[in-house]
Amino acid sequence: MVVWQHGQRFAAVAAAGLMVCGTGCANGGHSGDAAAADPVEVLHRAAGALVRAGSSKALTSMEMATGGTRVTIRGEGVYDYAERLGRLQVQLPPDPAGTSEHRPITELLAPGALFMKNRGAGVPADKWVRVDTGTLSDGNLVTGGATDPFAAAEVLRGTRSATYVGEAKVAGIPVRHYRGTADLEAAARRASAANRAPLRAAAKGFATAEVPFEAYLDNQGRIRKIRHRFSFVNGQQKDTVAVASTTLLYGFGVPVTVRLPDAEDIYAGKLAEN
Repeated sequence: MVVWQHGQRFAAVAAAGLMVCGTGCANGGHSGDAAAADPVEVLHRAAGALVRAGSSKALTSMEMATGGTRVTIRGEGVYDYAERLGRLQVQLPPDPAGTSEHRPITELLAPGALFMKNRGAGVPADKWVRVDTGTLSDGNLVTGGATDPFAAAEVLRGTRSATYVGEAKVAGIPVRHYRGTADLEAAARRASAANRAPLRAAAKGFATAEVPFEAYLDNQGRIRKIRHRFSFVNGQQKDTVAVASTTLLYGFGVPVTVRLPDAEDIYAGKLAEN
């Protein structure tokens, strides 16, 4: 296994971030300052604030609607923003008849790759499935049933227009609420190296490269909650599928350990359709 660890250095990274975060900190916590600041510029800096924070816990929710049917997929895990590594447990909804419960899927998020265990569809229980996120038509913003937390943040680098809505609270934490629209092509140009190809693929693969969003930032400029609305065309039925992806971030600075599977633990066979 490849092992990546983040431990006590998070406290130092977070402390350093507080000293060097510049205008992002100057805007924090004061409604007048937040209202005066350029919302587009504030949102462009949000991903960088997460890198300074080092890591966090994450809760994800993905709602999909097509043909009158709505399903919700939920996830929970941790993410290391410095190493671009994360681990999520994703719970699929029961079958439409409500008679079948699915085992949670373990997902490992890595630069350029998504690893899934308990993927089903003929994959042995002890094997991982590896997907190159740069080849996915949605850039892994929806494929795994959860949006990669750092990719979600980097979508905001493509913010074209935004407004400051006002003060709010997320899980009891005071936040600044923004509403806007991001362009995936612009986000891909400004993203970190690992997310450029996935976001570029999403810009081409979705029904539109324009992504409406709601973002809630704390007084250090970190995303506490973000909600995107994606749409893509169902390849089989040609229907437009609406997807609302919500990511909640908390527990900043938590230690994160992600073990990537060895080559012999990765399933090399053909995947069956779910």
